[in-house]
Amino acid sequence: MRRTFFLFLMLLTFGWLSAAKVVSPDGKLVFEIKVNQGEVLYEVLYEGETFVAPSALGLATTLGDFRKDLMLAKQSAVSLIEEHYALRTIKSSSVHYRAHEVIFSFNQDERHVFDLEVQVSNNDIAFRYKVYPQGETLVTRVFEEETTYVFPEGTSTFLSPQMEPMTAFARTAPSYETPYFPDGPVGQNGWGNGYVFPALFRIGDAGWVLISETGVDSRYAASRLLGKDDGSYKIGHPMEAENNGNGTVAPGIALPGYTPWRTLTVGTTLQPIVETTIPFDVVEEKYPASENYAFGKGSWSWIIKMDGHTTYETQKEYIDFSAAMGYSYVLVDALWDTQIGRDRIEELAAYAASKDVALFLWYNSNGYWNDAPQGPHGYMHQSSVRRPEMEWMQGIGVKGIKVDFFGGDKQVTMDVYESLLYDANDYGLMVIFHGTTLPRGWERMFPNFASSEAVLASEMLHFSQERCDEEAVQASMHPFIRNTVASMDFGGSALNQYYNANNTPGVGTQRKTSDVFALATAVLFQSPVQFFALAPNNMHDAPAWAIDFMKEVPSLWDEVRFIDGYPGRYAVLARRSGDQWYVAGINAGEETLQLELDPDLFVGAERLRLYSDDSGLKGSLKVQKMKPGSSLKVSVPKNGGFVLTQ
Repeated sequence: MRRTFFLFLMLLTFGWLSAAKVVSPDGKLVFEIKVNQGEVLYEVLYEGETFVAPSALGLATTLGDFRKDLMLAKQSAVSLIEEHYALRTIKSSSVHYRAHEVIFSFNQDERHVFDLEVQVSNNDIAFRYKVYPQGETLVTRVFEEETTYVFPEGTSTFLSPQMEPMTAFARTAPSYETPYFPDGPVGQNGWGNGYVFPALFRIGDAGWVLISETGVDSRYAASRLLGKDDGSYKIGHPMEAENNGNGTVAPGIALPGYTPWRTLTVGTTLQPIVETTIPFDVVEEKYPASENYAFGKGSWSWIIKMDGHTTYETQKEYIDFSAAMGYSYVLVDALWDTQIGRDRIEELAAYAASKDVALFLWYNSNGYWNDAPQGPHGYMHQSSVRRPEMEWMQGIGVKGIKVDFFGGDKQVTMDVYESLLYDANDYGLMVIFHGTTLPRGWERMFPNFASSEAVLASEMLHFSQERCDEEAVQASMHPFIRNTVASMDFGGSALNQYYNANNTPGVGTQRKTSDVFALATAVLFQSPVQFFALAPNNMHDAPAWAIDFMKEVPSLWDEVRFIDGYPGRYAVLARRSGDQWYVAGINAGEETLQLELDPDLFVGAERLRLYSDDSGLKGSLKVQKMKPGSSLKVSVPKNGGFVLTQ
């Protein structure tokens, strides 16, 4: 990371140091530090408005309680961080990060105990603690982090509750598979265990704040957000019962050592929330890619046909389907070890290669943490076992793995994620995680990381009619919350009307959203590897224009732009792949959404393709002739969508 030191050296007088601040390059966003009777507080202002009221900082460790009796001893000169980097697996393939950084050093009883490293860009704040040795003590555990978020009166919330550990299917929770609740009040604590990251807050009429964390790896634990009765929120460590009670909830760090980055994205509109790259800006690659990974699209039978169809015949059918769609992959899901067998998987991989298709294989994460019975199990929890398995996969041409059922955020689990990714890279394998935590900067940290679920994903549409009924509401929140901080393996865009093997009416759950809605989510939901919930029968029972669109839609994007939306009601984004733009939107509201689209993204285009729904959710493709300076009006009914492209 290139840093240019500039401005002036701060005057280090005690009175001045009792209040100090970091200002964004454009001067609009301010992170201010105050020390009040030995307690460290921070405040966030944007364009002069308070977005985070004075909130506490500090740590309680085995070295001491660094939440009180603190003094701001010194601060660094302001430095300008300016970096250009390329990362093809996130929302923007080319990023220019520009921020001001100041390092604040805190003493307790004349001992230097920690620094607070703060970076402020035009709409983002990232800060972390650096803890120092005390005497001959070179390690510590962090019992509690005092980092708190106090929001102004009138704030509403858009949060997903943390699950109770060792509950849900086969005691695999928590797995970040709970709904988001829009327009909630402050002063609650989810279902008793707080909330998962990311967390979105509407600051009255002033704007929005998205908070999350990034840079989590084996050197720390992942965190949650604890709501308090007074309306504030605080960083919380994992729960004791996670991972079957194994592993400490208090992360240990070698000294000097760092906590993860706490991030805030601030704006008067949702634009900076949608377009932020802060989860990736402040982290670094942990190892080089062993090869140029070919991220792309694929199909999978499980989402429609479930466990019983993980058979050789069905997977061969899906290989043919992927080949017909021009997709690169087929995901062979749970139970392939017993229902297909290793020898026939080798045959299947060879057949796929003959069709220019490759396999991803599903694995149970196993270990000591849950009761999930699906195989193959006993391979992914230990390096000495998984490396021979990965060598076998590499030898038969498998290109990736999907590993499921982790059930915890403790430091020991973060070590499993990191070491699994590291080993997979040695064998040229991309990795997708399910039943999993939120990825926190992993796209940049781990070059073979493809995506994570960490959301109430498409499988719940198969299992629950209630989730089908609420699909549009949840989908309209993901572009502003979950999917804005990390790739999201939702596994959606189904064109079956019914979630069953033959699309039989009245069997299983029924999709309430339109075909155009399905196309729109293929654009709205970002993941460099997309396994769509399509089925071979869609080649003859879905509209030809829908199939043609799903053949062409990219999975890698170069740019994203916020157009319009409100979480829980509707979402409209634009994404660019190469020189082609796609504008997509969905509507969860009761009233038909009336939009007037500015065609400026399509400069020079004489005709545009518009995929849209009528009032009965019947979709169609129309070619629109465009005149210079003209706009395009689109009506989007409830549970409907639209896509506009060249």
